[in-house]
Amino acid sequence: MRRVVVTGLGMINSVGNDKESAFKAMCEGACGIDTITLFDPEKYSVQIAGEVKDFDPATVMAPKEVKKADRFIHLGLKAAKEAMEDANIGDDIDMERFGVSAASGIGGLPSIEKNSIIIATKGPRRISPFFIPGALVNMLGGFVSIAHGTKGPNLSSVTACAAGTHSINEAVKTIMCNGAERMLVVAAESAITGAGVGGFAAMKALSTRNDDPKHSSRPFDADRDGFVMGEGAGSLVLEEYEAAKARGAKIYGEIIGFGESGDASHITTPSLDGPSRAMKAAYKMAGEPKLDYVNAHGTSTAINDKNETLALKALLGSKENCPPMSSVKGQIGHCLGAAGGIEAVTCLMAMRDGIIPPTINFEKADENCDLDYVTEGARKAELNVVMSNSFGFGGTNGVVIFKKI
Repeated sequence: MRRVVVTGLGMINSVGNDKESAFKAMCEGACGIDTITLFDPEKYSVQIAGEVKDFDPATVMAPKEVKKADRFIHLGLKAAKEAMEDANIGDDIDMERFGVSAASGIGGLPSIEKNSIIIATKGPRRISPFFIPGALVNMLGGFVSIAHGTKGPNLSSVTACAAGTHSINEAVKTIMCNGAERMLVVAAESAITGAGVGGFAAMKALSTRNDDPKHSSRPFDADRDGFVMGEGAGSLVLEEYEAAKARGAKIYGEIIGFGESGDASHITTPSLDGPSRAMKAAYKMAGEPKLDYVNAHGTSTAINDKNETLALKALLGSKENCPPMSSVKGQIGHCLGAAGGIEAVTCLMAMRDGIIPPTINFEKADENCDLDYVTEGARKAELNVVMSNSFGFGGTNGVVIFKKI
């Protein structure tokens, strides 16, 4: 089977507009969650989110083109541009063998909401002609492909909060099966709108700590009361190992295992069985290595955090066998379909720098969450093998394992 490595990274989220500043802020325990500014939240039960700040989409698109794409596409273009520059892709690359694997859980919700209001107040003749091509999830891959001239497979994953990880796995499969030599993965989300926040709030899925946003997302803490929405994008350049080596590319790590599963249980309440099977599949494919770190899905919801803890203990046999595990959703919120992409970038940077980002806002232990969640601040560690988990509504699960080479 062809080996697949990562040669470029890009990231934007609520604590940083590039991978270096965002990762540094996460390791420092900075929190990007605050009162919502993207719309007026006054009438909403939830008024907090992790918004990207000071981002001008005209830096990644021609100003006249900005209105043709939803905000999630703008964010995705930013992360993809950084990843491609980081990978130092030259003019001699065969772009017909270079594909895109994109992901978003919801896609252009701001555009959907805006144009629905226009229909109701001004009539259907006032709908923007850019509405559909700017809101479809697969248009993220379309815009990215056009921006970088990639003519290989153009794929999209739309699997809720597992979409980012699934987009990595789909890209790996494509390269392994010789469908492409290289794949640009980009996972992006921007659903902080009235419909998005209101919809999740109606499900009682979100934290309501409106008066204390910096401490609202608290993965694994006994007093957690729901997740906090975030937005952003993560991007990775994947290459077949020999091709990357031949061009002298720097290599962040190799993807040695991935796993996917379905709960077949409940559309919104996660099971223990589904995530456990995805983790086992990835671990078995990787050759059951010693795991040095697990980047948790860690949403700050009662059931997910408990189940993920139990699943890791079941995978490795006991609490004592489990490596450190942390969640960065306390810092940046839950970026939904972008989460897996952002957290994969985080894992690879953690492996590069030998540092584990902390789980912030952990104050009170939960008897169901009894692992080492790196709550005292960032921790220096030798990281050779790391695992990243993503689980989504609909009972869809994805796991990926990286190894330093």
